[in-house]
Amino acid sequence: MNLKDINMSMEMEEKNFSSPVSVSLSDQESSRSESVTELAIFIERLNHILVEIMENKKLMETPSVKKAIDSLETDIHCAREFMKRNPRIALLSPSKTVENVIENLGRSLGLVLFACRDLPVNKRENIEALRKEMMNIKYSLSSGVESEFISDIDTEEEEEEEEIIEEIVNVVEEIVEVEEDETTWDLEDVVVRLRNGHDDELKLALSRFNELINYGSITLEMIDEENVVQVLFDRLSRKAAPQNRVAIIRILRFISSMNDENAENMGESRYLSVLVKSMMREAEEQREAVGLLSKLSDFPSVISRIGRIQGSIVMLVSILNGDNQENAATNAGKILKALSSNTQHALNMAEAGYFKPLVHYLKEGSDMSKILMATAICRMELTDHCRISLGKDEVIEPLVKMFDKGNFEAKLSALNALQSLSYSAENIPYMIESGIVVALLQLLFSVTSVLMTLREPASTILANIARFGSILVKHNVAQQMLSLLNVSTPAIQCNLLDALNSIVSHPRASKVKRKMKACGALQLLFPFLAETKNIRIRTGALGLMYTLSKDMQEELTEHLNEENINRIVSMISLEPLESEKKVAASAIGILGNLPLYHKKLTDVLVNAKILPVLVSILSSTYLSSATHSTVDLAERTTGLMIRFTVSSDVKLQLLSAEQGVIPVLVKLLTSGSSITTKCNAATCLAQLSQNSYSLGKSRKPKWFCAFPSTDAYCKIHHTYCSVKSTLCLIKAGAISPLVQILQSDDREGDEAILSCLATLLDDNCWEDGSNYLAEMSGVEAIIKVIAKTNSKSQEKSLSMLQKILRIDAHRVKYGESVQGVLIDLTQYGEQKVKSEAARLLAHLEVLQEQSSYF
Repeated sequence: MNLKDINMSMEMEEKNFSSPVSVSLSDQESSRSESVTELAIFIERLNHILVEIMENKKLMETPSVKKAIDSLETDIHCAREFMKRNPRIALLSPSKTVENVIENLGRSLGLVLFACRDLPVNKRENIEALRKEMMNIKYSLSSGVESEFISDIDTEEEEEEEEIIEEIVNVVEEIVEVEEDETTWDLEDVVVRLRNGHDDELKLALSRFNELINYGSITLEMIDEENVVQVLFDRLSRKAAPQNRVAIIRILRFISSMNDENAENMGESRYLSVLVKSMMREAEEQREAVGLLSKLSDFPSVISRIGRIQGSIVMLVSILNGDNQENAATNAGKILKALSSNTQHALNMAEAGYFKPLVHYLKEGSDMSKILMATAICRMELTDHCRISLGKDEVIEPLVKMFDKGNFEAKLSALNALQSLSYSAENIPYMIESGIVVALLQLLFSVTSVLMTLREPASTILANIARFGSILVKHNVAQQMLSLLNVSTPAIQCNLLDALNSIVSHPRASKVKRKMKACGALQLLFPFLAETKNIRIRTGALGLMYTLSKDMQEELTEHLNEENINRIVSMISLEPLESEKKVAASAIGILGNLPLYHKKLTDVLVNAKILPVLVSILSSTYLSSATHSTVDLAERTTGLMIRFTVSSDVKLQLLSAEQGVIPVLVKLLTSGSSITTKCNAATCLAQLSQNSYSLGKSRKPKWFCAFPSTDAYCKIHHTYCSVKSTLCLIKAGAISPLVQILQSDDREGDEAILSCLATLLDDNCWEDGSNYLAEMSGVEAIIKVIAKTNSKSQEKSLSMLQKILRIDAHRVKYGESVQGVLIDLTQYGEQKVKSEAARLLAHLEVLQEQSSYF
């Protein structure tokens, strides 16, 4: 029934009971109508209570409240039907029956009161007053009056009256729904069934217990005599239906509210353990268990026991942080607050992910409490989420104060805690704002023996700050760290190298690198190349040297003697370990930063037998895994290979080809390599291909030995070509993968790919090269990308098309498709591109030779 239905029924009742029924009755009948009128008044008052409760939507969401309201509505409906059958029926009904109807309504109202614990106190008091009034109602009518009243009724209606009375009896039987044997249970019977009854009996026993409470039939003395609390807890510790478990805890909550002694008696460890287990069950039972524990937590002796029960704090934190109903979270928070007065409980809460008490002790606790909390932070296995949460809870500032002003133990615990928190990028701004960077540097320069043990965590924090925070670029810290390298332990050296690598890798680190260059950074790093025991130091030193050498080629060439080169080459391991890949990538990167055309250095590298090592790396299967290390290794190796394929040194090219470099480079064009690796490979192939024609013409076939195979004859170079002897791209099968890269959506490699394909259009073989490109769909690819690429690639494309479209067949086939692109370039391209596009349009007879575009 909704609120509208209740209000309508109230209006109808007012009309019914204001009708002039009593006018036709005698004075004796009026005295009988007193009980019926009283019933009508009670129904109206109950309707008002129902409206008030049902307007509280939050309260009506509670299943127990809704169930109690439904039960009361049913009883009101039965009473209303009893009244509506006929006014005369009501007057003929025995007063004792009306009394039973009112008492039944009172019992239902008691259940509503028991369920609605969250109602304001004044409303609960009003409902309780009405319940007691209804339960105490008594009517007394003499049999003589009743007989006299009936004798006055017309005899011809006697048969109808008997039927009406029979109907009244049936209605009353419908109203009184509780089984006869159940209503006769006393407290002793209830306790027996609470202790041993099955779920159905337990449900009836709990219901009867509630009725006895509502009737006021149970006293505290009776509860103690029957050991009701122990019985209920024992039953709660065993298997029972969820709704019965909830009902048990609600009764326990009611008993605990009767007086403080009851509540404190429930604080025994065995009872608390049962309630903690209930917190792990379904939401409604969990909510009731937390509510009872919240009541019990008011007693100091009980709260200490709650904290000692295994799993209690974890569950309370889970409820506080979970999606539970608000009152459950509030009660959990209240218990946790009470528990937090104990430092050990505060530590347990932190381990469960609730850090508020820990932060409180760090800010306002004693010196020993602060040390305990800081030590806990560094010992806990914190997730990144927990580190971020601690940072947001402003834990970093009190830790920095401990580090600045505390004794040695406080400094050590605070620094270790800060080290743990520094592994989260979100905490780095808080650390920088706290001003800890300067303090850490001062500590690293300290020579006080007692502080030496603090230097390692200090260097770790600096490394993490450098990794996540650009603020170090603005400070004069890189030079200070550099000066500490040679006077530090290996662990600190690793951290300093990590920090320096992070600093110099920053996009705005150009000024820092210039200062490091002035400090002779490369020269300071060369001794670390001899490090053989600590691979992390070697990796860090090589990485830093690689980054710095990009801008220090002159200094690198000056200090990189033959001994150092051999040492670096020896570090280029072929083992597919992740750490070795990083070392190899850095070592190869350093060599790749050497001046490209420095012949003496190239000879040193060749003598160090680096070529077979590079070819072996590029042909390794582990390069197919797209990890950061393998990508770096492939890019830097192909970049270094450009030195050994320069077109100005044919002898070096042939040596590289003899080592098998060309098939490896072609394979990289078709594999899942990065675009940088493919560009480097294309550049190497372009340099090699530039000498293919001259190598072919310079060869003298040994006719006396054997006739060359016709498959070896190259229709581009018009000679007998091979991969190793003439460095021929056609025989290497490189053209198809080059065209495929050009047809892809990635434009970064256009310039390198076009330069490689352009070697087929050498002045000595451009016609055959044009035909071959057309045959391999290369011309369409060039036309497709010409409008999408950069200006340098556009110039290269237009230069190639100038030669290709000299051939009439190609001009006819491709001229129309290229016209639109060329016209756009003449309008929107850069000046040089405009001119080249206009010349090509003139060649296609779209523009005259005298056009202003020239």
